[in-house]
Amino acid sequence: MALTRINIGPVHPSTHGVLRLVVDLDGDTVVDVDTRIGFLHRGVEKLVENRKYMQCPPYMEKLDYAAPLSVDELFVATVEKALGIEVKERAQYIRVVLLELQRIASHLLWLGTTCNDLGQLTTGFMWAFMDRDLVLRLLEEATGSRMFYVNMRLGGLVRDLPAGFEEHANELLDYLEKRLPRYERFIEKNPVFIERMRGVGILSKEDALDLGVTGQILRASGVDYDVRKDNPYYVYNKLHFSSKHAVSGDNFARYKVRMLEIGESIRLVREALRTMPEGDALGMPVKLVMPNAKNRIAIVSREAPRGEELMYLVADPQSAYRLSIRAPTFINLAALRHIARGCRIADLFAITSTLDFIMADVDR
Repeated sequence: MALTRINIGPVHPSTHGVLRLVVDLDGDTVVDVDTRIGFLHRGVEKLVENRKYMQCPPYMEKLDYAAPLSVDELFVATVEKALGIEVKERAQYIRVVLLELQRIASHLLWLGTTCNDLGQLTTGFMWAFMDRDLVLRLLEEATGSRMFYVNMRLGGLVRDLPAGFEEHANELLDYLEKRLPRYERFIEKNPVFIERMRGVGILSKEDALDLGVTGQILRASGVDYDVRKDNPYYVYNKLHFSSKHAVSGDNFARYKVRMLEIGESIRLVREALRTMPEGDALGMPVKLVMPNAKNRIAIVSREAPRGEELMYLVADPQSAYRLSIRAPTFINLAALRHIARGCRIADLFAITSTLDFIMADVDR
């Protein structure tokens, strides 16, 4: 069998990031995909060893620039666990609100770029980015920044929610809740979208578990595992949270799980704002010396917008002695070779889109 080998990428970071795929084809059927990474490696895990703890969140936020709050919060939570710092109750509720709003913004970004990647549904791309902008404005109202927030402090937050935030948030959530059925009616009636998503890029439940994928990719294959449910943190165990999953394991299932998650995040934000207690939510000052922190070890996992993200920290009094990150996008991207074998070359782009990877998070 004579195979044709083609290169896809490396491409510019303004797309999905600097990724190179070496693809072997039999006609237009994918026989194998060799994923080449490392073009965005910045050595963040080593860099933090030479920075004080609270100098590091800005570096963390650049790892997943589509959901920067999630990595910021994970790092701060890991330091809190290592140093034995308790998070104030009101701050726990606010962190949940911010993280779920960030999840909505991240999924809308994914939806818009996926519509664009499929070469159809320009309307879907514009709708998603318009609605995402409204969420970003709300996050800016809460944090003071539009993209990189750095709003987490040890034990709490840099700033509490501003006056009128709950009212503005509920107005936006009402709007988004009405928009979701409109998205689904428009997108799921498009024959091109359905043809390139349903029955394409199938990952079975057994293979998903063997490959170690997490997040929507795992849940779309029929494994109902979500860190917020199975290992709850902050106040998720006080909220009426329901994880979303599917069974078909194809591109369409991964799309559907993300859409359902947007609806669940809307409900979680509403409930957290409604039940949030009064009190102080501000964290500790930036300067920190913990003389008894040497060689303390902390392992913390979170359900980030792209899957389970885990951080391992060996603490020193003022900075990390060692830091290691298990990025969900790295593991999920590693599954591309298995998922893509046997698909058409045109479908390869739909599959990579549904994996929803951020190359800065993959490379670190």
